[in-house]
Amino acid sequence: MAISTCLMVWVFLIAETVWTQRVRQAYEVQDPEVWDVHDDFYCPRECFCPPSFPTALYCENRGLTEIPIIPSRIWYLYLENNQIETIPEKPFENATQLRWINLNKNKITNYGIEKGALSQLKKLLFLFLEDNELEEVPSPLPRSLEQLQLARNKVSRIPQGTFSNLENLTLLDLQHNKLIDNAFQRDTFKGLKNLMQLNMAKNALRNMPPRLPANTMQLFLDNNSIEAIPENYFNVIPKVAFLRLNHNKLSDAGLPSRGFDVSSILDLQLSHNQLTNFPRINANLQHLHLDHNKIKNVNMSVICPTTLRAEQDAFIHGPQLSYLRLDGNEIKPPIPMDLVTCFKLLQAFII
Repeated sequence: MAISTCLMVWVFLIAETVWTQRVRQAYEVQDPEVWDVHDDFYCPRECFCPPSFPTALYCENRGLTEIPIIPSRIWYLYLENNQIETIPEKPFENATQLRWINLNKNKITNYGIEKGALSQLKKLLFLFLEDNELEEVPSPLPRSLEQLQLARNKVSRIPQGTFSNLENLTLLDLQHNKLIDNAFQRDTFKGLKNLMQLNMAKNALRNMPPRLPANTMQLFLDNNSIEAIPENYFNVIPKVAFLRLNHNKLSDAGLPSRGFDVSSILDLQLSHNQLTNFPRINANLQHLHLDHNKIKNVNMSVICPTTLRAEQDAFIHGPQLSYLRLDGNEIKPPIPMDLVTCFKLLQAFII
């Protein structure tokens, strides 16, 4: 009996030891060198993998100089605010599911981007490379890309054919770079069939960028040195609804003969320019910023747009302007009462 009892205790202890070892093997952190990047639980030791968000990898603010190997399960990759200088192919070899990469605030140069590193990411939708050391738009990029954020770099060149295969791109942000007029060719934006927002504010442009994609709806060109808008310029972008040209050098002589009488434009911003007269606008316009120009008077016979046809139910009340800003000009009171008569939907008027 004693022997039987001892044997049972011995078997129990052996089983307990084996079970404990297996549990430890499952939960203890292994040496990163023996991790399998295909393992569902693999996480680079430089980063954080939240259990509640297994498709995200957080490696931001860690002083990294290199991109770690990215596990195959990752969709969202955060690498901003590090000291990374290069984007090689190897870390992304298994990261075939990536949709989002944030590499803002690093030290990445064009020379540091290996040719196929980004184009191999066939499902990538969002690429953030703001606040780096880029001197030209990186290429090649994956055809799947929908948003490309390149603000606050040193971009002065757009190599020919850079955008030729990016038909899915809807947003291109190039603000606060070093673009000048000769950075654009007539076919620079060819291929961007679905682009809706283009931001080139805070560059060194003196002319409007040529041949923009036809589907452009938001065009931001603030803080350049643009002096004129070519005749019929807006015919090429018939869907433009939001146009920002604040802080440029536009004068009356630099406007097309129709001014901004463009039916698609809903929000027009022309603050801090050199206009002396109220420009011609369309009855569909809803928001107009004309502050800090040199406008001296408000001539309602010129300002009030032609009333839209009564059969257009959506515009049965005539001009749609609801916000008008005229402060910082040379306009002296009184303001003509015809202004209120014309713009019956005006809710905010700053002068």
